[in-house]
Amino acid sequence: MKYILAPSLLSADFKCLAQQMKMTEENGAEYLHFDVMDGMFVPSISFGMPVLKSIQGATGQTMDVHLMVQEPIRYIEAFADAGADIITVHLEACSDVEKTLRKIRECGKKAGLSICPQTEAGELLPYLELTDMILVMSVQPGFGGQKFIPESIPKIQKVRRMISDSGRDIDLEVDGGIYQDNVEEVLKAGANVIVAGSAVFGGDPGQNTKAMMERLRKYE
Repeated sequence: MKYILAPSLLSADFKCLAQQMKMTEENGAEYLHFDVMDGMFVPSISFGMPVLKSIQGATGQTMDVHLMVQEPIRYIEAFADAGADIITVHLEACSDVEKTLRKIRECGKKAGLSICPQTEAGELLPYLELTDMILVMSVQPGFGGQKFIPESIPKIQKVRRMISDSGRDIDLEVDGGIYQDNVEEVLKAGANVIVAGSAVFGGDPGQNTKAMMERLRKYE
């Protein structure tokens, strides 16, 4: 299994964004996590297509776009055109989950499906055939810097079993409150894509990325 670090740009310093992105790439982070918030599905508002388009080409990293927006199907084509490689939507935000996932695939992008802490893992089962990545939120979506919810561990384990039973090659991403001191617990539970915001950008992004990657590589 391949283990991937996805630094969350929500925690980056936008005064020197390109430099910080490059530092994460040079130290082994293959993805960049791009959190989009609409002020409706979640209370906060972040950034959107123009920012994504503007940072294209600054690195060779995979753009892992996480849409925390109501009815994200409205924006799939726009984010695909702006440079997204993976587009993840929330099960709770879609009136037609299947149609939304199919739309992502029609745009030639990998389809991700996310669930909030209060949503049971079993809700994902009908959509595994259309999904390239499952994102388990280990904090409430919409705010950075929250503490990891311990009850996320059994949910991660259950989702990993569901993926194994499906026989499909689906990545399992976890987002929220992950730092060097608890990332191994998340990996042991079955995650292979780790989103880290404050843990990477809360100091030296290069050194923090390197330290996180050292922990991930223990599992390869």
